[in-house]
Amino acid sequence: MRRVVQAEAFYAGHGADARFQITPGACPDGLDAVLEGRGYRRESTVSLQVAPARRVLERTPGSLRVRLDDRPTRAWLDAWRAVHGGDLDSERKMLARVKGTSAYVCAMVGDDVAAVGRAVADTGWTGVFNMATIPEARGKGAGRAVLAALAGWAERQKADRMYLQVEHGNGPALRLYERSGFSEISPYHYRTATASGR
Repeated sequence: MRRVVQAEAFYAGHGADARFQITPGACPDGLDAVLEGRGYRRESTVSLQVAPARRVLERTPGSLRVRLDDRPTRAWLDAWRAVHGGDLDSERKMLARVKGTSAYVCAMVGDDVAAVGRAVADTGWTGVFNMATIPEARGKGAGRAVLAALAGWAERQKADRMYLQVEHGNGPALRLYERSGFSEISPYHYRTATASGR
């Protein structure tokens, strides 16, 4: 309990609500119940998933043309923003802070970007991030084409163990990753202080 109170004071000192990630096997026993009792709301249940790049390549034949760049292009950023919204400059600044070797993929339908994704390689692992498919392009293999391109890139980087995180509520993404050979190694969720709680 003392550490929870210390964390709350730290967050308060920075003008933010306290937030804890609850991961089975990595958190002290009973922390989730303690936070629930203190009025923290449960949110963002996430699945951490892994797959060997070779399996992803075998299961996701890329049938669409793809563009692969080492930094986000304007077309990549525009497609990401079309799906997720937000401020383009903030996204660009956040991506510029990533230090690892990166790949930015656009899957194309004709001359239009249909889906995007990003990967970062580090010591044998490749993280998959920023997956997004334009709504009109869903069901056309664009997401699979992005994953195939990222898996091929991961193998060339000698970082052929891939991982990603996906919210449990995102059914289409969960199905895409399962079909592509990913499997869950651990779920986790967050507990965030509420205005009426801490």
